[in-house]
Amino acid sequence: MNLFAYLFQDWGQNRQNFKGQLVLFMFRLVQAINKYMVCKIIFFPYLMFYRFFVEWLLGIELPRKLQIGKGLSLFHGQALVVNKSTVIGEYCVLRNATTIGHKKLSDGSFSKCPVIGNHVDIGANVCIIGDVSIGDHVIIGAGSVVIKDIPANTIAVGNPARVLEK
Repeated sequence: MNLFAYLFQDWGQNRQNFKGQLVLFMFRLVQAINKYMVCKIIFFPYLMFYRFFVEWLLGIELPRKLQIGKGLSLFHGQALVVNKSTVIGEYCVLRNATTIGHKKLSDGSFSKCPVIGNHVDIGANVCIIGDVSIGDHVIIGAGSVVIKDIPANTIAVGNPARVLEK
């Protein structure tokens, strides 16, 4: 994939959502810069600008080491926090006030981060924490707290999240 296509791979999924387009363009550019040490040195001011603008001003934490497949959609984006070790598949949807990351275990260590499949629709104010796996074509309802694996082709809602249908 050429650089131009790489930078704009999320553009079509965020039609009429300029904020989502801008944030994801900037995120993909940061990922491209992050691949080579010489780029990190040359574009250090941009890396700091990304962190200040996207994380501090817009309130969207998408770390540069995060693995996200193509076609991500961001709706509203405010208060979105994703841990850098999380893996997100292709054509997923993330909404506002969502937290995805590890949890602190009883021995003081931290769990692994979630692995999210393709075509997953994550509602607003969802919390996905711990070493969980979410299958492909899953819908997670608003306000859900996911602490266990969710199989593919299901709908999950509630606190803690439970599967409604297959």
